[in-house]
Amino acid sequence: MSDPRYTPLRDRHESLGASFTDFGGWQMPVRYTSDLAEHHAVRQSAGIFDISHMAEFTVRGAQAADYLDHALAGRLSALAVGKAKYSLLLAESAGIIDDVIVYRLGDEDYLVISNAGNRDAVREALSARTDGFTVEVDDVSDDYALIAVQGPNAEAILADTEGVADVSIPWSEQRYYAWATATFGGQPLLLARTGYTGEDGFELLVPAALAGSLWDAVLAAGESHGLIPAGLAARDTLRLEAGMPLYGHELTLDTKPAQAGLGRVVVSAKESFVGKDAVDAASDARVLVGLAAEGKRAGRAGYAVVTEDGTPIGEVTSGALSPTLGHPIAMAYVDPSSAAEGSAVFLDVRGTRIPATVTALPFYRRTK
Repeated sequence: MSDPRYTPLRDRHESLGASFTDFGGWQMPVRYTSDLAEHHAVRQSAGIFDISHMAEFTVRGAQAADYLDHALAGRLSALAVGKAKYSLLLAESAGIIDDVIVYRLGDEDYLVISNAGNRDAVREALSARTDGFTVEVDDVSDDYALIAVQGPNAEAILADTEGVADVSIPWSEQRYYAWATATFGGQPLLLARTGYTGEDGFELLVPAALAGSLWDAVLAAGESHGLIPAGLAARDTLRLEAGMPLYGHELTLDTKPAQAGLGRVVVSAKESFVGKDAVDAASDARVLVGLAAEGKRAGRAGYAVVTEDGTPIGEVTSGALSPTLGHPIAMAYVDPSSAAEGSAVFLDVRGTRIPATVTALPFYRRTK
């Protein structure tokens, strides 16, 4: 077993009293004080997350756009410079190796951010697919730190952050799934208006050596805006409420995009891409749905979804008592015959059948 990895912000987390947990081989802060307090802060004001465990890859070269069209399920050649796009890295079987966000930094220059636990698999797949293309793929994960500031006050906090300078686009003009450049400590800073919480916010890519200084500066700016550090527990309930999939739960190598509700991400009209020939899921394949229940007992990952008489029809992939909505929610794969919105099903919660209703995703959507 390899030694656990820590981000450049380890000392900050320890000084704040964080509890740590293993996540993709990294020791990451799961909480600082209270899961609920951290969750509600992001919904009502703002939270700051260390997401430096994520993996970053640069894709550069004269055929970078064509290469990404081949390597990924989307049409990245159509992505404008300054914009970002969610996409999928598929196996030949059309199973999902990882879900990624791609940023177009220039005509021949892209950045791909993937999940921490899939870093090796993504690097291997991206490298293997370069044959025949004038392109270079580099794993630059260890060179950078990634900090997320999420919540309705995120823009105001970053606008007040001392040391952030030379912002290329005025804060109020920066759009969702787009990015701007800036500097911090005289070094390049990428400001991406993206996130994994269902709230407005930014993800900040900075050289690893400056991570601590940037974290401190953002926290200082956020004191008057209700900003608090938030850990993985809050991040998980936030993304669940927002209906965002988590690799290893909603997405796996055995999952095809259409099953996960991600058929829109796949551009089947492209002449070729890895996984194209197998992308269609079987008609009886289970599909991802949202489930809402009453009471306080939540279905957790691995719990069975059953009919009233106990016949298994699916399995929960993520579930929790929603801090925002106040009732249990879950995502689950169920048989197509039980997937229609409004369908009545049951969660087998440790031997007790809890009534649930198939509900449209996301469970929560911000209003502004």
